[in-house]
Amino acid sequence: MADMTTARWRKSTRSGNQGNCVEVATNLLSRQGAVFVRDSKDPQGGQIAVTARSWTAFTDALREGALTP
Repeated sequence: MADMTTARWRKSTRSGNQGNCVEVATNLLSRQGAVFVRDSKDPQGGQIAVTARSWTAFTDALREGALTP
């Protein structure tokens, strides 16, 4: 299990006030080897860990509009 005590969680500046947001902690990448993501409505509910490569591919796809509903 990853040590999350020093995680610095942040939400996108594009997040609205609807509460449908995720938070991300990228500051643990060098130590833990992962980017962590959690639900902003339930921060104690756990998190998922993804590789830096996966996170970059995901955010690139979002910017390109490849993941639109």
